[in-house]
Parts: sequence; structure tokens; C-alpha cells
Amino acid sequence: MDASVDRRAELSQFLRSRRARLQPADVGLVPYGPRRVPGLRREELAQLAGVSVEYYVRLEQGRNPHVSDAVLASVGRALRLDDAEQSHLRNLARPDRARPAARDRALPRPEPVRPALQRLIDAQPGPAYLTGPLTEVVAWNRQAAAVFGDFGQLPERQRTFAHLVFLDDAYRALFADSRQAKAESTVAFLRVGVGRHPDDPALASLIGTLAMKSEEFGALWARQDVRDKEAGRYALRHPVVGALDLDFEILHLPDAGQVLVSYLPAPGTDAAENLALLASWTG
Repeated sequence: MDASVDRRAELSQFLRSRRARLQPADVGLVPYGPRRVPGLRREELAQLAGVSVEYYVRLEQGRNPHVSDAVLASVGRALRLDDAEQSHLRNLARPDRARPAARDRALPRPEPVRPALQRLIDAQPGPAYLTGPLTEVVAWNRQAAAVFGDFGQLPERQRTFAHLVFLDDAYRALFADSRQAKAESTVAFLRVGVGRHPDDPALASLIGTLAMKSEEFGALWARQDVRDKEAGRYALRHPVVGALDLDFEILHLPDAGQVLVSYLPAPGTDAAENLALLASWTG
């Protein structure tokens, strides 16, 4: 695969996908004529955004590098983009603003985990791990190893949740009924990275590998969903202790491009007892 993602193609596909999810009635327009494809026409979107059709067509084709922030905001409102999607649109349409220097075009490369940060991870009452922008696991505590397995035993290229969720049967079984949610959030997070760093070869290589090896990843990638890491709950099914319903919280470390994920047992479940039992067995 090429050493970068085609930013113009990403912009075009993103805008087209956001148009496709809106119907004229959703935005107060009266539909007219037969439609060959679902969603708003370019003419309708241009009308809503207050720009000419020609201008919008150039934007959607990635041929308008000098589009203003005001126009992007107007297009975003017309498409009903949320904050993450609006930021993604700006990153793709205005790379000069999003990445003013060449050094910012590549993802931050992993650095040794600071001892204090490792102590913070170890001090978490439940499973916790630190991930990078490729979903790579760079640090974890004993509880995380007990639940998710010892990441240190995995080859480095496979030590990413993107690889594990789509290509590892054990992880697919572990996430059980939450696997679809985990897969969707993983893809949406990688899409955020593409908007910020389309020139990064490691990111492009990861996406290309997953697209070739996983039809599910390819289908989710085509949806153009964009979402940063956020808190939630997973209903895991561990092969040793069974059900583990765990809430998780997110702490972003923007300077390092990393995310600390910390899990706690969900209230009213057997997860706390099962976690304690698992910890006692794994020492």
C-alpha cells in the first residue's frame, strides 16, 4: 500500500457519505424528481450551505484548497455534523491549518512509558492500559493482562486492538455481545487519525492490511464514521471466569497522542467477584 492515505479521496468519500444519510425532508426541503442515489443532491446541499453548486462540487472533489473556515462551518451545519465530524472535515479540507508543519503530518512515535505513568496504570483498581494512535497497546497493568491476556507475548505488529478485534478469534469471543460496538469504535477512532495524519505510513499500512484481511473492517471503513475515544461499557465473556460487565473511562494524553483506558466493574453485576477471582489465579 502507498505510504499515505489519499486526502482528496477521503474528503470526497466523507462528504458524499454524510450527504447520503440525509433526506430532503430531514432538512426542510421538498424532494423533486427521481433519485439515482440516496440522500441529498449536491445542489440541495449547496443551497443549504449558502454556496454555489460549482463551489461545493470543487470542495467535494478536493479541488478547493483555500476554502474558508466559515464555509466549512456552514457545510457542516447543513450536513448536521457533530463536533468530531466537523473537526474531521476541517482536517481533510484544510491541511494547511490542521498540520502547519511537515513534522506534524506523522503520528507521534511511541516513547518509553514514564515510570510515574506506569505507576498510575498499576495503581488503577481494575484493568487498565495505555494505547497509542494506532490502537497499539504500549503499557498495561496486571489486571489488564489477566482479562485481556499478556500483551507482551504478542508480536509487536499484532499488539493493536485494531488487529485483535478484527483478526484474532480469542478477542472476538472475549468481547462477545460488545464486539460490534468495539469494532465500530475502533474503526471510527482510526478514521480520526486519518484526518489528522493522512501522510503517516504506519497508519496507512495498518488500514490497508485490515481492509485486505477483514471484510467486516472494509464494510465499517466504508461507512466513514468518525469518533474519538470515549467512555462506555463492555460486556465481556472471559474464558475462565465468564461474564465481566465492565465500565471504562478514558483519559487523553494529547502530547503523546495516547489514551489511558481504565475499567471498573459495572454496578450490580458479578464482575467484581469474578475480577478478584481472576486476579487470585493469575497472581
